Amino acid sequence: MTKQTMGYDELVAQLTPDVYQNFKRAIEIGKWPDGQLVSAEQKTHCMAAVIAYEQKHVSAEQRVGYIDRGSKAEGEQCDDQPDPLAIEPLKWQ
Repeated sequence: MTKQTMGYDELVAQLTPDVYQNFKRAIEIGKWPDGQLVSAEQKTHCMAAVIAYEQKHVSAEQRVGYIDRGSKAEGEQCDDQPDPLAIEPLKWQ
């Protein structure tokens, strides 16, 4: 009998909401529920799993790291643009 390994997509598809929450919590506090420290490698894998899970199961607004950029009225600029004539030239001494 050959040993079959699970693919990444299959693994992510089997993540439950509880496992997802445990991964998020482990990343946040740096410890597993039993108190053991999360290694750097484990943190990397947990982050990848959380991102993949959220892509499939969580709306964009609810995902970790979401930034609400709002919307601008037509013709309105996102950032204030400085007046190029008001910029003082740099003087070296």
